[in-house]
Parts: sequence; C-alpha cells; structure tokens
Amino acid sequence: MSENTANAETRCGFVAVLGAPNAGKSTLVNALVGSKVSIVTPKAQTTRTIVRGIAIYDQSQVVFLDTPGIFQAKKRIERAMVAAAWSGAGDADVIMLVIDAAKESRSQHLTADNEQIVADVKKSERKAILVLNKVDVCEKANLLDLTARLNALDAFSEIFMVSALTGDGLEQMQEHLTALMPPGPWMFPEDDISDMPLRLLAAEITREKLFLRLRQELPYSCAVEVERWEEKKDGSVRIDQIVFVSRESHRPIILGHGGQNIKAIGASARMELEKLLDISFDLWKIKNHKHGH
Repeated sequence: MSENTANAETRCGFVAVLGAPNAGKSTLVNALVGSKVSIVTPKAQTTRTIVRGIAIYDQSQVVFLDTPGIFQAKKRIERAMVAAAWSGAGDADVIMLVIDAAKESRSQHLTADNEQIVADVKKSERKAILVLNKVDVCEKANLLDLTARLNALDAFSEIFMVSALTGDGLEQMQEHLTALMPPGPWMFPEDDISDMPLRLLAAEITREKLFLRLRQELPYSCAVEVERWEEKKDGSVRIDQIVFVSRESHRPIILGHGGQNIKAIGASARMELEKLLDISFDLWKIKNHKHGH
C-alpha cells in the first residue's frame, strides 16, 4: 500500500454476488475487478465454490464474493453449491443480486429460481442491491416494465442497469459500492486481484477451456487438479495437470481424435494464464484419469 493510501481514510468490505445460474455473475465480477478471477462459460453452475475478486476504487478495497448459481437443487452436490452461495451472503457487508434482464424481461413473471431468491433475500431482512445485467440485449420497454415490477417488491435499496460484457453502467455502481464500504484497513495487498492460489487458478482456467471446447459433449462431473507446479531458475514454470472423469467412456471425449482436444485445451489454458500472470511455461502437461470412486 502506498504512503498516500495509508494516510488517507481507507475502507474495506465484502460484497456477496448472488443470482440464478447464467445470470452473468462471473462476467460481472471479472469486469468489476478489471481482470479475470472467475471462469466464464455458457454452461450453468460452472462456479462451484466462492471465488473472491479484489478491486480498489479510490481508497476503498471491495472484495467481491462470486458465488455458485442459486437454483432449486435436487442432488447433494447441487444442494452443497447453493448452501455455499448463501453462506457467502451471511457475513458480507453488501448483498448484490444479479438478474439476467434479457431473459426475465421477456415474461410477466420471474423464473422460479429468481422468485425464490428474492423471497429468501426478503426473509433475511437485509435490503440488497439489484443488478439487472445484459441490458445491452434488452428491449427498452420490457426492461422498464421489469424494473418497475422488481422495485415494487421492496427488497432492494438500489437498482442498477448494466452490461457486464460491454461495461455500460458499471462506473456508477462502483461509486455506490465505494460509499457503502465500512472504514477500516485493507485486508489484501494492493496488487492482489484474488486470494485464489495460482495452482487453483490454473486448474480453473483449464476447466473453463474444457467447457468452452467440448460444450454439451463434456460431462459435468469432470474436475481438474494440478499434480505438479515447479518454478524454474529462469522464471518459467512447469505444470502437470490431471483431468478427472467419472466414467471410462468420458475419456475419449476429452482426449479427442489423436489427442487433438486435450492438446488444444492445454494450449488455450497456457496462453490465458501466461497473459494473466506474465509467466512463461516451460511445460504444460495434462493427463486424463478416471475418478477412483
């Protein structure tokens, strides 16, 4: 932290970012942080745990908690993900509910997931900030109607219309969040954008590339683990990763003909992490294993 920052009144707080799957939470958090801290794919429930993204606006450090999508969970793993999302809201200074305005504005009724989320927010007796995302692809009349209907629910202290993709509306929201942060010292170093370990970030980026390349072919249950991270004397890094799948039949899908898929996924993940971290990778090796259970 610079001397000027240390002498000024600093603020620091946590913002829990909640919403239904595919509302654009991860894209929004990445845009607010100004760098990629959470993976983004078209597949629902890509975010499985709480990801912390750290932004600095003037003298305020804002820690965004990107949570798993909240939906009507049935399976045990789904219930665990939803519980993780709400746990992030428990101790946060601000609750931010992100709604896909493009989707919701096409109907006179909220989806079941969003109806339940709004009801749960009201039960908490805490006013949330509502973020209507994807307004760049909304009909204006429909958007205004949706805004009026949500405002009438008396669950929100402020409503912002934004596009996380284009950046429209984010500056005004950043200014509002800055004012809401409680006075206090910053909790993270000035140049940190996330508290995620580099090993985990590398695994998450590879998982994102798996989703993006294979789309519907990719089994949802796959996982990526860093087996080896070796920093060389010349500053380069060697990474060995393992992709775990739940069934033997999933292995050839991920490998692709002649290993084309796994090679392309590895190359894409390597390029992205090199760009993010300004690190040269001496070797990036991915193996494909079956889960032991």
